Amino acid sequence: MRAARRPALGALFGVLTAAALTVCPQASAKAAGPRIDLQVLVVTNGSSSVTAVAEQLRTEGVPYRTVDLRQSNRPVINEAFLSDTVNGTPRAKYQAVVLPNAVPFENAAEATALAAYETKFGIRQLDSYAYPDANVGLNGPSYAGQLDGTAATVSAGARADAFRYLKGPLKFEDISPGAQESYGFLATPLPDDPATGRSFQPYMTATIGNVTGVTAGVYNHDGRSEMVLTFSANSTQRQFQTLGHGLISWLTKGVHLGHSRNYLGVHVDDVFLPDARWSIEDNCTPSEDCPDGVTTPPIRMSPDDVKYAADWQARNRLVLDMAFNAFGSDDAISKNGSDALTESFLDAKDRFRWLNHTYAHAFLGCVQNNTVRPWKCRIDEDTEEIEYVDEDIIKQEVTKNLQWASNHGITLDASELVTGEHSGLRILPQQPDDNPNLAPGLSGTGVKWLAGDASRDKGQRAIGSLRTVPRHPLSVFFNVATAEEEVDEYNWIYTKRDDGGSGICEDNPDTVTCIEPLDPKTGFTSYIVPTDARISLSHVLANDPRPHYAHQSNLTEGRILYPVLERIMSEYRSSFADNTPLVSEEMSVLGAELRRQEVWRAALAGGAMEKGTLTAYLQDGKVTVRPPSGLDVPVTAPEGTREGSGSDTFGQSYAGERSAYKAGEFTLTPPGT
Repeated sequence: MRAARRPALGALFGVLTAAALTVCPQASAKAAGPRIDLQVLVVTNGSSSVTAVAEQLRTEGVPYRTVDLRQSNRPVINEAFLSDTVNGTPRAKYQAVVLPNAVPFENAAEATALAAYETKFGIRQLDSYAYPDANVGLNGPSYAGQLDGTAATVSAGARADAFRYLKGPLKFEDISPGAQESYGFLATPLPDDPATGRSFQPYMTATIGNVTGVTAGVYNHDGRSEMVLTFSANSTQRQFQTLGHGLISWLTKGVHLGHSRNYLGVHVDDVFLPDARWSIEDNCTPSEDCPDGVTTPPIRMSPDDVKYAADWQARNRLVLDMAFNAFGSDDAISKNGSDALTESFLDAKDRFRWLNHTYAHAFLGCVQNNTVRPWKCRIDEDTEEIEYVDEDIIKQEVTKNLQWASNHGITLDASELVTGEHSGLRILPQQPDDNPNLAPGLSGTGVKWLAGDASRDKGQRAIGSLRTVPRHPLSVFFNVATAEEEVDEYNWIYTKRDDGGSGICEDNPDTVTCIEPLDPKTGFTSYIVPTDARISLSHVLANDPRPHYAHQSNLTEGRILYPVLERIMSEYRSSFADNTPLVSEEMSVLGAELRRQEVWRAALAGGAMEKGTLTAYLQDGKVTVRPPSGLDVPVTAPEGTREGSGSDTFGQSYAGERSAYKAGEFTLTPPGT
């Protein structure tokens, strides 16, 4: 989505000088200071830039209230809307303010009220997309235009402040060279004025041609601090996703409800099994959609691939979760007397994480009718209802794999399960409902977390007492082992019939985008790798615990999974400092985090703060949180924050901050507040 070219200017922004404001006198030792509620005010006009900031708040779980300037019945932003008193103590209802631009109000009285509020309580403001001029401490633009592909520099001052998780340059995306994706301005700050305290601190600068100017910075004036962004954005753009957390940290002075991590879990399915190979000649996969008589050599890892995978993990600081099907090992040993692949994996078993992928990869949904293509669910002739795989088969597929692991000294979490093809769960259009035998069949096996396909069903769901963990598919297909095979199948799916493709993209324009055919020799490196890395990074930077998955076929022959993962990690680590590592956890941990996020966001959406069932505020240097019973509250605070009034350090360190979920009433003492 392309962002707007230029923000609306609105009415003249009324500014009160510090001298014209009534400032509260120094409180006595016994008097309580002002209370600042931990909630952000977002004033929107519907533009993409302010919407992106709101999405960042939602993503991190930061409570916020929206006022839409386009609505005639919206509340008026005045003193009563912004503040009141609680037990005789002044209360700021919002800890920070987000505006679409520097001058969004038609009524100058609202701007005046907001300026007075920010000065009185020390509240920070973010201008999501501002035109450079004296209103924001800048000269007029020295450049206006496209920023696609531009490398911006994050200043040392920014990295010492809220952006301490960043390093190196920040590049504006240029996904489609023929389209304008980001528009913005470069400008220079007005001279500082020590007499009045007015100053502008550049946080991000860029150079285009021979012009260098500010794209983000902090304007201090009239007793207020205002973060100014001079470029358009939307929430899916890499540059915004990278900056987003720092914007929130700066706005809230590092103290807010919410919790954020950059997750990258990678599951490798079908370990020990051979996978069917794509036929380049026939554009199909044997046993799936090929005509009778079409065959291809199956794909199965070798002992060398196991050593390479183990060493690769160590070099790249990323653990792969091996989702295994023990039948592949037993079958190979039965046919050949031994299996070198099994021996290699068992020798290196402690170097991997392991996932139960069922014993034989059996389909655990409906009973399939494979005499037609695509397959259909078999219908019982008597009841005229769908026939489903029964409980005993489901239980056996799970427990037999667990027993094999135990017999071979493989440690794994029995609460995690990946069924073959995510079967048992609904698969549209053939199977519109979950297998009713799935939850009963898994009863007593210890399974609590069931892998799902995020491309089909992104939300976490309850299946009886189980919960799903949706996984993002990587675009390296299960039935390919070389770059040539990958490009050929990719072209088949994503190109038009006239270009030699299947036309799937033409038939499904709402979900599949047609592309020009990729070069068989270069298309994997030039297009598929950067495209898949970009999509995967968008998940990583969205506080999304859902793991990604590929297949064992992608770790052998051409080993095509590694270039995708290396591109993801290289791009990530070029921007993020060592204090913000990629988080790779077990599926059960990721599922639990997804559940906590879901419960927290539901509480906020249900109006927990507005109803008073959740209270959170900063007062006299102490954060106080009173949640409803059973609700875990995510909190982020600066390094050095202590729990209560004691000496225990709060939370876990990440991105140069401390953060954790906490239950029950609690207090925190951040440093310097």
